[in-house]
Amino acid sequence: MKKTRSIALSGLIWLILGIALSISITAAPAFSADAIDPEADQILKSMSSYMAEVKAFSMNADIDFEVVTKNGQKLQFSSFATTVLQRPAKFHIQRKGMIADAEFIFDGKMLTLYGKRLNVYAQIEVPGTIDDAIYAYELETGIPAPGADLLFANPYAILSSGAESSTYLGTAYVNGTECHHLAFREDKVDWQLWVKTGNEPLPIKYVITTIWHTAAPQYEIRLRDWVINPQISDEEFSFSVPDGATRLDTIPVDEMHEFTSKEEGP
Repeated sequence: MKKTRSIALSGLIWLILGIALSISITAAPAFSADAIDPEADQILKSMSSYMAEVKAFSMNADIDFEVVTKNGQKLQFSSFATTVLQRPAKFHIQRKGMIADAEFIFDGKMLTLYGKRLNVYAQIEVPGTIDDAIYAYELETGIPAPGADLLFANPYAILSSGAESSTYLGTAYVNGTECHHLAFREDKVDWQLWVKTGNEPLPIKYVITTIWHTAAPQYEIRLRDWVINPQISDEEFSFSVPDGATRLDTIPVDEMHEFTSKEEGP
């Protein structure tokens, strides 16, 4: 989960998803007593409550992450993702990037990851909820999934865990949308969240900075085109094996944390 993340070349993974076995999440925050800004905490709770009450949504996301090469050069890589989610136990995420063109599909029983360019797929049996699927993915790959925090049934419990301080920085505009700007500090990462003002407190931008790394690489997600409670067909969450596709026994993730085959790197 987020507090163990690294955005360095050897420790970064996509986004907007993840997966796992049933691990209970409590609503009690893990904030340190004196360093938490009550206004930042209240807005985070409001966003979490709203996201938990939304039964279904679709949205698009632009993702930028930085990696630091061995010679100290910082590089930024961009990708695009679409997400369709239906609580409590279904999602379909598609991601297009420099390396991968991949799909993540969960139907409440099976989590499927499909790499289109290599025509390979892997599956994990995960009877349960979206939370279970996220944990299962992280358990299988050994890599946390930044951005997946926002998909949990209780984002506040995940986001607040490990936070040592927070600050409310006022309002700002992200892609023309007025947002509350929140900043949090943990032991090894800083993270910021921009939450839409008004009666739809949606997350609009999320930035994670790895502060222990000399170059402080960042992972940024901009979430847009939100549609709340759309009509979604069950076919959206089904996976049919494409012609000629190869099934892999395990989920392979390369150093850039893209879904690839073990034989063919980026």
